Amino acid sequence: MSKTQPDKRGRILVVDDEKGAREALADILTEDGYQVSVAADGVEGFERVQADAPDVVISDFKMPRLDGINLLRKSLTIDPDLKFVLMTAFGTIKTAVEAMKLGAEDYLVKPVNLEEVQIVIARCLKGRRLVEEARGLRERLDEKYRFDNIVGNSPQMQLVFKTVEQIAPSRSNVLITGESGTGKELIAQAIHQHSPRKDKAFVVLNCASLTETLLESELFGHEKGSFTGATGRRRGRLEQADGGTLFLDEVGEVPQSTQVKLLRFLQSREIERVGGNEVLKLDVRVVTATHRDLKQLIESETFREDLFYRLNVIEIGLPPLRERKGDIPALSDFFIRRYAAENRKQITGIEEAALQDLIRYDWPGNIRELENIIERAVVLAGGKRITQDNLPELAVEPGKAANRFQFTAGVTLGEAEREIILRTLDAVGGHVPRAAELLGISPRKIYYRLKEYGHEARSKAS
Repeated sequence: MSKTQPDKRGRILVVDDEKGAREALADILTEDGYQVSVAADGVEGFERVQADAPDVVISDFKMPRLDGINLLRKSLTIDPDLKFVLMTAFGTIKTAVEAMKLGAEDYLVKPVNLEEVQIVIARCLKGRRLVEEARGLRERLDEKYRFDNIVGNSPQMQLVFKTVEQIAPSRSNVLITGESGTGKELIAQAIHQHSPRKDKAFVVLNCASLTETLLESELFGHEKGSFTGATGRRRGRLEQADGGTLFLDEVGEVPQSTQVKLLRFLQSREIERVGGNEVLKLDVRVVTATHRDLKQLIESETFREDLFYRLNVIEIGLPPLRERKGDIPALSDFFIRRYAAENRKQITGIEEAALQDLIRYDWPGNIRELENIIERAVVLAGGKRITQDNLPELAVEPGKAANRFQFTAGVTLGEAEREIILRTLDAVGGHVPRAAELLGISPRKIYYRLKEYGHEARSKAS
């Protein structure tokens, strides 16, 4: 038996005033690979709980000085997640019920069956590990979505953090607005993580990525046979988020027929699955986001005004990166550390000239574009610091890509257009809508041109 194996299996404390029974059980558990300690009564047992931090306590019920029930009470004040199993020769239902109500994991009647003991311990340790994993996940999420880990020292972002802190404990719906790439989902996660719902689900649905039929099914769920391909019942995102938070990204893309159903849910907190009649009452906080002007969509009659006011109880507007350029040094450092670690490279920072290039650029793709460029720079960097040579050309000047390109006489219009499109795509990390916005053309035209250029051109734009 290796020295570390008992720790891997678990720590067991056996408490029994009968020396023979205590030592026999301890020997068997030790042979099974557990780290075992013993105590002769409840008082000594409580001291061992404090000193040894066991995962599972197996205790006799009737003992001098401190019985099993009172040892259970005291031990749970030290470790609320401690798994406690009571043994007794006086196996009455009343004793068992009292023990379970106080937090005992299980109850055994003496003389104990060794196979039953092994099953109970295995179940206790599995439950203990699940609790610890869940706590660890919550702690990591708390750490990740702390305000000082969402990079932003600018006054605009400090105001955002203050607003999130104020509204997170409430049940109110929140609308997050801002250009693409400004970090709307990150803020939605922070709202959830700082709310009383943080131990429940945070469910995400991008409304722009699905057809109308699929969006309705994803949102509300469906019953078997409700449409072609519906081979069984499916819980929708709203149902999955019951007790927690649903984040609807690009809510401006929701079709009007689905808007009606979403509005009905926000008014009644009830849904019916597609093709079903069962009414489900749900407790879901809805956080939405959009890069579009919903008031303009209301004027064009593509977005319902009553739905807008239901969603927009509280609005958080995220500033574009060009309006918070003071955050670029800290953001750059954050992404350098992240991608240097991922790529196992010893990169300590960025040269001042390269940093000034980043600060001068207008960042049409916002933080997402900056992240893409830093990741690329980290991969290309040959030294310990990112240099100007590691940055794409478009990162130098503020949003005037076409004016900087130098062409010699004889270059055809088609060749110039190809170069401009590819360089612009490279600068915005392949984000076609942003490139189209910069160039003043439609995204469809860029897609058409990329297809025309062939595989090599598309790979440059990715």
